[in-house]
Amino acid sequence: MTDANTIFLRLEGPLQAWGDTSKFVIRRTMDAPTKSGVLGLLCCAMGLSREKARERLPELNGLAMGVRIDRHGTRWWDYQTVGAGIGMTTAGNEVKTGAQGTLITRREYLADASFLVALQGDAKLIHDLAAAIASPKWPVFLGRKSCPPSVPILVTRKREDGTCEPHIETGRSLLDALKCVPWQPRLPNFEPDKKPDKLACILEWRATDTEPEAPNDAEVWYDAPVAFDPPVHHPRLVTRTELTSGANGVSTDGATQERVPRPPRPHANYNNAEWKSETLIADPADPSRKVPKGMRPRRLQRDHGLCVFCKAPANTVQHITYRRAGGDETLEDLRSLCRLCHDAVTMLEYGLGMGLDRINPEEPRWRKPIIQKRAEIVEFRSLETRRRRLAAEEVE
Repeated sequence: MTDANTIFLRLEGPLQAWGDTSKFVIRRTMDAPTKSGVLGLLCCAMGLSREKARERLPELNGLAMGVRIDRHGTRWWDYQTVGAGIGMTTAGNEVKTGAQGTLITRREYLADASFLVALQGDAKLIHDLAAAIASPKWPVFLGRKSCPPSVPILVTRKREDGTCEPHIETGRSLLDALKCVPWQPRLPNFEPDKKPDKLACILEWRATDTEPEAPNDAEVWYDAPVAFDPPVHHPRLVTRTELTSGANGVSTDGATQERVPRPPRPHANYNNAEWKSETLIADPADPSRKVPKGMRPRRLQRDHGLCVFCKAPANTVQHITYRRAGGDETLEDLRSLCRLCHDAVTMLEYGLGMGLDRINPEEPRWRKPIIQKRAEIVEFRSLETRRRRLAAEEVE
């Protein structure tokens, strides 16, 4: 699309959040703006409601999108309440309001990040979008309404008479276009000892005559919006590359920031042979007796093969804490459960947004919630599903 026009957006602010494929009450962010978030910003600028945006999304999705990461930002967590006063739709198509309908969610943000977004497409559409962003009908925000921009969204350049006009490039590829806007330091008049060597870029990949198949390192991002109400997204392919500093007008004078990765999250390796091994070894606590080598069968043996909650035959174990997950678990970190109790406990944990420390089904305070959740699971499972997938003792 080298004959198309390209418009540039500067997405910079104290906080940004670009929706990930998050579930339940833990909402993460991608490391760069998503196409859904950017098109939502454009729809706000044009004054399109969620319902009316559906009519324009096919045209807007035709825009090719590239992102240059000028500052990666720092990942930061906050919480937010959802549903208070306005109600939430339940699985039974009813509306909950008040305290019972309020959830506390964990939200991830990018703090102090800066991105240059290039949108490439038909000349008329590009100029219409530039006019809308220059004079938005509704306030625009960076992914979430709590994230206002700190600089003008539309990137402009000066004319010879000193006035400004939208910076629109013509006849350049997406990557070449991203080289045309100088990199800006966070602090003016700041001269670091070392200049950054490269700037990371994320480019939307599309098939061409010379490249009909996507490269092996292409990533799938599920962020091409089909509708905003209800939210429906299709996948698209993106590739990552880097721009060499100082090449073709890309200026890197100033301070930059290295990418801050997500903190490691402990998780259990259920495919580890050591975790499942039933080979008998001497009990570390009592060498005179034999116990399975794997922690999973050892915990099942300790509980006599029974669910610690309902005393049905146990076929799995549940982590009550993930602080030592990944190979350092102790027997006290696990509890044997049947499949029904395991599903009930897991659903409660996700609903409560629990972190490393989870539910201990042996504690009396969890007995009533687990019983209620078991009943809900059974109620919503069809009789055929119960007969086919549940053990006899789980069919109620």
